[in-house]
Amino acid sequence: MIATAQPDPPPLRVFIADDHPIVLAGVKALVMEDSRFDVVGEALDGQATLQQTLALKPDILILDISMPGLNGVQIAEAVRAACPLCKILTLTVHEDRGYLRQLLRLGVSGYLLKRSATDELIRALTAIASGGLYLDPAVAEMAVATSATRLLEGPVGSVELSQRELDVIKLTASGHSNKSVAAELGIGVKSAETYKARAMEKLGFRTRVEVVRFAISKGWLVD
Repeated sequence: MIATAQPDPPPLRVFIADDHPIVLAGVKALVMEDSRFDVVGEALDGQATLQQTLALKPDILILDISMPGLNGVQIAEAVRAACPLCKILTLTVHEDRGYLRQLLRLGVSGYLLKRSATDELIRALTAIASGGLYLDPAVAEMAVATSATRLLEGPVGSVELSQRELDVIKLTASGHSNKSVAAELGIGVKSAETYKARAMEKLGFRTRVEVVRFAISKGWLVD
């Protein structure tokens, strides 16, 4: 009996989201070089990313964390809930332990730094396509490291803030408005609001008075 060759499996459907057109084009070119993957869509902002991802249901979503509208964390949470079979590879410039742990808790399949994309993107896609977890070598140790954890004591116990959340909450405590915080840190006002809300939620605070009292207890404010 003559064995017949098995046909190649269809390429995995990939959606790419990044708010920088040049980066998006570069990532798309890298993906399209490999016949195992097929780019089925792309988006430059968070809302379009979420809408199109839920409509197209790709096998893999390559997701920038810092997206306008909805950020990558919000998108990842929504996609994981509505489209659990879609694997998510986050692509970012952030070497932030807070982001890494938060996204891993949400169930993303990979965390790749943009500076590594040229060499590591296809390796990352291959790993998560086979059901594995991919972590950029530069941040892999942070997934299990404890020495660098920024732990603060709030009403609900020990909580972990990312460096950006910590920066925002310190400036908020010293009287800066969201607009002023954004200008000081070089980020958008919406981003400043998001970091502030996230930090306050983690710390269990509802008012700025609680933030100020907390800052005093930590010695952040000097008369």
